[in-house]
Amino acid sequence: MITLYHCISARSFRPLWALEECGVDYELKMLPFPPRFAAREYLQINALGTVPALFDGQVRMTESAAMCQYLVSRYGPTSLDVRSDERDYGAYLNWLHFGEATLTFPQTLVLRYGRFEPPERRNPQVEEDYKRWFLARLRAIDTVLSSQPYLCADRFTAADISVGYALMLANYLDLESQFPAAVREYWQRLQGREGFQRAMQAQHDAAVAQGVSVVPAPLASP
Repeated sequence: MITLYHCISARSFRPLWALEECGVDYELKMLPFPPRFAAREYLQINALGTVPALFDGQVRMTESAAMCQYLVSRYGPTSLDVRSDERDYGAYLNWLHFGEATLTFPQTLVLRYGRFEPPERRNPQVEEDYKRWFLARLRAIDTVLSSQPYLCADRFTAADISVGYALMLANYLDLESQFPAAVREYWQRLQGREGFQRAMQAQHDAAVAQGVSVVPAPLASP
């Protein structure tokens, strides 16, 4: 049984969404946000105190995009994976990691210096600069999505999960209205997927059952 440690709508939503798309059984362990402060016992599981953490037998992982790649290749065959002999394999890997390294990273600085730091340490200039940085990087996916519904391989893949989470986070930061038209339509398309909707419901139900706040991590008070 796969075990996933998760905070509501944190980066750990990526592997949760992948699990639901793949139809793989899993156990979801909900944590208050931020777990390194609100659930100190979690440090025994992940010394960094961050989510996600995923266990599958002897496999232990802490990187959300890598988890998506692992799940869709380990529990395939599934159309969410792009094989190494497919034409778009390189593009697939690029977009898979683009979602985290290029699109999610600047938003963590927006969150930190706009919300999570104590008032005296917040920095509106950093917050605004990295909002612009993020929005500028959307041009890369807008170019692709202007001519096709998904990022690569003529289908929905784990790369769309990775990038989709970055758009989900941007939505919590009230940036959706500034998405280019093709990106906004893409985000709406992703939200319409049954796998996405099941993942949203699963995290809500698990949080309620386990006595954890259902406030999304990006909106929570640290």
